[in-house]
Amino acid sequence: MQTQPIDFHPPTEEAAPYLLPKPASIFAGRAKRFAELSAGHTLGEWLQFLGQLSQAQHEVLQGLPVLPLPDAALFEQARTHGMPPLNAASLPLPAAWQPALRQLAGHLASQAPEAGQVSLNKLLAASDAQLDELARVLLNGEPDAEQAALLPFVAAALQVVFTALASQLDVSQLQPLDVHGVCPCCGSLPVASVVRQADGISNLRYLHCALCNTEWNLARATCAACGDDEKLVQHHIEGSNGAARTETCDSCQSYLKIFYQEKDMLLDPVADDLATLALDMLVDEAGYERSGPNLLLIGANA
Repeated sequence: MQTQPIDFHPPTEEAAPYLLPKPASIFAGRAKRFAELSAGHTLGEWLQFLGQLSQAQHEVLQGLPVLPLPDAALFEQARTHGMPPLNAASLPLPAAWQPALRQLAGHLASQAPEAGQVSLNKLLAASDAQLDELARVLLNGEPDAEQAALLPFVAAALQVVFTALASQLDVSQLQPLDVHGVCPCCGSLPVASVVRQADGISNLRYLHCALCNTEWNLARATCAACGDDEKLVQHHIEGSNGAARTETCDSCQSYLKIFYQEKDMLLDPVADDLATLALDMLVDEAGYERSGPNLLLIGANA
């Protein structure tokens, strides 16, 4: 693992504060990226299946009706108290999430490896109350071993529904939160950050929500967990192109991946995160704790 100082280039434009997910392409693009990353990878079969899962998410999302957003009173309450308007941890679960899960299971029934099929069958046999309990464990709790094996599929269904909801918002309905390291849309933690290269957002860094796929701007050389700007170090695998790095903070002993689109325009923060688990192992061994989850990794049962 190679350590390097933070490579900071000032942004060339004023930051767009939020980037809402694009339902027509977010999961389809991720599926394609998983397929590309799986070729020749030591975890190739797992990554290939996650590509199939992402494609199933895309298909389920395209078939969803327009989902009801919280009413005006809840939006106003969120604004008044500095809370995310689609707060996944406290608001009732969207009714569409269970049908989304069952549709995902149907899409994956013939593709999942044996362990995945066992988990899918358990989910299909579960009651509505049991499924809601699993969703709450994912969002708020500590799963036991049996629950953990089911949670990647629960997460995949929740991602579909919360991505659909987030995509229906207007950015004017979002605001900076007191805690910069949580999603201003749904209150979840980021899976990674991306330094984007696109029209209007060149060299700008965005945290990417693990649940609803919303992105929000965070200043470069700032810890995603504690906000420190003095004790950050980036690391990448020696011999790599540097597109994927870990950013460790010695103030809070946390880390999160950061991806550079200028090094690879096709990268996806969720897929590339799972394809670079070797980086996680190296910084884990050095004593750093990851500050945000990848919801498709919990249980790693594929």
